[in-house]
Amino acid sequence: MSEKSLGSRSSTADVLSGVELTGKKMIVTGANTGIGFEAARAFAAAGADVVLACRSIDKARDAVAGIQARHPDARAQGLALDLASVASVKRFCDELPFETIDVLVCNAGLVPDRYQETEEGIELCVGVCHYGHFVLSRLLLDRLLKSGDARVVMVSSESHRSPAQLDFDRFPLSRNTFSTLTAYGQAKLCNVLFANELQRRHGAEGLSACSLHPGALITTEIGRYSGLLGLLVRLVSPFTKNPDQGAATTVYCAARAAPEEIQGSYFSHCAKVDSSRAANDPEVARRLWALSEEFCRAHGVS
Repeated sequence: MSEKSLGSRSSTADVLSGVELTGKKMIVTGANTGIGFEAARAFAAAGADVVLACRSIDKARDAVAGIQARHPDARAQGLALDLASVASVKRFCDELPFETIDVLVCNAGLVPDRYQETEEGIELCVGVCHYGHFVLSRLLLDRLLKSGDARVVMVSSESHRSPAQLDFDRFPLSRNTFSTLTAYGQAKLCNVLFANELQRRHGAEGLSACSLHPGALITTEIGRYSGLLGLLVRLVSPFTKNPDQGAATTVYCAARAAPEEIQGSYFSHCAKVDSSRAANDPEVARRLWALSEEFCRAHGVS
């Protein structure tokens, strides 16, 4: 299938038609369910060596078993990764068997319905979606750069457009300022800003970074911390993309698009689209990067 014929209802099979991934080393966070699972399954079906990085090792193993039941020759394995814990991220990187990484898909996310914190005291949504993935990428950077053609794919959302600006005076949110929609919007805006700044800093070393919107209210576990959102997702699921279709844009950016197409770009429905003005502000991205590096130093990540 040609790129021009890919769109909102394309499947991962459509995207990977004719694509061979044998030998590629790929990691997908939050891969035990939803679009993360479908992306990992599609990569493994196309021949890649895939690590499913999941908060629960039991769910990771169940997901691997599900992939291998459908694709007996799939090379997939599960590892525990709790992005709300720097110690867990460090353990994951220590246990990861890959010396070189070709693709890192930062897919894990959540929508908490009340204020919660990571082990390090960061508001949970931003802590998992941004800080956890920043630490992970930082610790894996050398292995990504060894590839010579590595990709980092940030699964963001159209929710990155609200709030319109990243208010550093209210970032991350506190218990007193918490709002579910604001927290999620901040987290998804950080995903786009991080991808853009990662591209600026390491693009010349062979790394390509991008961000994307997978689709609205796709059936997944993202609402597991919010009963109302989980109910809404179930109610609208007949009218939205299924998880495989929701994974198509992730798979397109990770395995089909040319590197120069994805570098510093934002995608939806397997096509490049414009992200928000704030997401394209280099000064905001640099300030976020500096805060994230400060967080790393404070928690022993070099």
